[in-house]
Amino acid sequence: MADVLSQSQIDALLKSMQGGGGGDVAEPAPEEKKVEEKVKAKPVEETKYNKYDFYSPRKFTKEKMKMLTTSFENYARILTSQVNGIFRAMTDITVMDVQERRYYEYVNGLHENDDISLIDVNTADGVKNNISMLMYVTPGLILTLISHMLGGGDDVVQEAGDYRYSDVERALYRRVVKHFIQGLKDGFSNYINLDFQLSRVEENPSMLQEVGLDEAVAIIHLNVDVAGRAVEKIKICIPGTLLEFIFQQVDSRKNLAKGFAYQDNRDVILDNIRYSQLPVTAQLAKVQLNLSDIYHLQVGDIIDLNKLENSSVNLYVGRQPWFTGRMGVSKKNLAVQIEGLVGQPGGEEDEEEKVRAPAG
Repeated sequence: MADVLSQSQIDALLKSMQGGGGGDVAEPAPEEKKVEEKVKAKPVEETKYNKYDFYSPRKFTKEKMKMLTTSFENYARILTSQVNGIFRAMTDITVMDVQERRYYEYVNGLHENDDISLIDVNTADGVKNNISMLMYVTPGLILTLISHMLGGGDDVVQEAGDYRYSDVERALYRRVVKHFIQGLKDGFSNYINLDFQLSRVEENPSMLQEVGLDEAVAIIHLNVDVAGRAVEKIKICIPGTLLEFIFQQVDSRKNLAKGFAYQDNRDVILDNIRYSQLPVTAQLAKVQLNLSDIYHLQVGDIIDLNKLENSSVNLYVGRQPWFTGRMGVSKKNLAVQIEGLVGQPGGEEDEEEKVRAPAG
C-alpha cells in the first residue's frame, strides 16, 4: 500500500529539488563566491551609437568633415605654440570634436553675457563671403592670458561662463582673440589660402541674427589645458553657407591642379605671359678655339669669325633662336633691326654663319 505524504514532507521535497537535488548541498568556496560577486557586480557594456536625425539630414560628406578636422588639428598645434610663446603660458590645445549640427545647438550653450567674435573670411584673390565665422572663448582662458600679458604671475584665473567683461578687459579681449585668429590661416594652408580678420565682437550672442537657428553648421570644440590646473574651451562655429564657399574654393583648386581650367582664366593667364620678362641676346657668330689659343690671347689680337660684314645675326630669346636681323646704330647705341623669324623664308640662317673656324 503506497505511503501518503504529508504537506510538510511535500514542501521539504520541493525545497530539496530547488536546491539542486540533495538535502546536503555543498556550499561554494569563498574564492568562487568572490568571482560570482564580481561577475554580478560588473555592469554590462552597451554599444553606443550616434543618433541620426532624419528630419535634418547631413549636408556635408565624411571626407569634407575629415578635411575640416585635419585643418583644425593643424590649427590647434599652431595655436599652442603661439599662446605659449606670446603669453608665456603653458597650455595644451587639442581638438575634442568636429561635428555637423544645427546653429541653435551652438547658441543654446552660450549665456547672455558671453562675448562672441565674428571673423570675416576672404580668399587670397579677394573673394569675400558675407557670412562670418563665430568664435567663443571661455572667460577663464581670456582673463588668464590678460594677466600674463600685463605681467602677472603664473596664477590661473577661473571664472564662470556668464562672466561680464569690463571695458578695459574687453579691449584686451580683442587683442587676445586677434592672436587666436592669426593661426587659422596656417591651419587651412594645406588645402586653401584664406585670410581671416576680426570683424566685431558681439556682447549678446542670442541677439545675433546673421545665421538661421535651423541652419546646418560645423561646431568645433577645442580643449585648452592651462598648466594642468584648469580646463578651458574654445568653441568655433562655421555656418553652412561659409562651409560651402570654402569647399567650393578647395574643389576648384583641385581641378586646376589636375589640368582643368575655366574659360574665364584664359585672359588672366595670357596677361601674366604677356608681361613676363625674358632676356634677348644677339649672336654674331660661333667660333671654336683651343684652350691654348684662348690662354695666349693679348690685347689687340683679332679673332676671325668667318662671317661676312653685312651678314645677318641671330636674336635669342632665352636660349632659343627666334629672329634674324641686321646690326646697326640707334641713338648712338648698337642695335639690331629684325628682318624675320628663324625657320621662315627670309629668316633662315646663312650657310656662312654655320662655318666654323678650323681647330688650332
